[in-house]
Amino acid sequence: MNYIQITLDISPQQPWTDIITQELAGIEFDSFTEESKLLQAYVSEENFDEQRFKALIEEYKSKDIHVLVKKDLILSQNWNAIWESDYEPVEIDKKLLIRAPFHKEDKLFDMSIEIQPQMSFGTGHHQTTFLLTKHLLTIDFNGKKVLDVGTGTGVLGILASKRGATSVFGTDIEEGAVENAQENCERNKTTNFKIIKGDIDLVPNDGYDIIIANINKNVLKKHLESYSKLINKDGILFLSGFFETDISELSDHAEIYNFKTLETFTKETWAVIKLFSVWSETAQN
Repeated sequence: MNYIQITLDISPQQPWTDIITQELAGIEFDSFTEESKLLQAYVSEENFDEQRFKALIEEYKSKDIHVLVKKDLILSQNWNAIWESDYEPVEIDKKLLIRAPFHKEDKLFDMSIEIQPQMSFGTGHHQTTFLLTKHLLTIDFNGKKVLDVGTGTGVLGILASKRGATSVFGTDIEEGAVENAQENCERNKTTNFKIIKGDIDLVPNDGYDIIIANINKNVLKKHLESYSKLINKDGILFLSGFFETDISELSDHAEIYNFKTLETFTKETWAVIKLFSVWSETAQN
């Protein structure tokens, strides 16, 4: 899959960089980085609506916000080279090291996960993946059945397996992500993680103790009813892939489906919500 990379030079930088980032997330942009005061936003070529993008930028220019735009096409076969040129290992305290095959192992960490960086979402660099990984390290996975929705590279499911999950089931709608996640399972000798291409409707209703969903706000809202039917009594649901300004909206919507918010975590405007399943017979039928 090809990606569009949009580089934005925004002045004044704040608060407009954060605001425009949120706006771009609403029109299918799914990854963002900041480098040398420039915002880089990524969207798959098939999801890029140039007319909506231009209208958004013109709206801010009309408010006397200075915005310079550079657009580049990133071919799928070039993505690995781009990642490897600027890819650093992710360190979470001394508990976990997420590294690429071209990084050396470090025995100072309690655990290491090797991830081949590709276009799949979830290398640990993005704020939401980092937040989820950090807080999943506090969860007892022993004997638990886990569902990883929008698995990307598979890093979260692999972590669950390494921490004692009985089984992990993962889904992703992108063929390349599924292949990448399966390869990463092999790299990490993870044998109890099954990954399929497809959406939530293809997940077997086997009862899951922990559900991890790192996607985006609109998809999460659509999925919540399904999560309520798939989760076991007293199950834990982690939602991520959205901004901290969306926390109240998602928490309120989750209550409709018998989920109670336990904690929220934020990093650089991005957020994770940890919820508890207030299980009911109605939700399971």
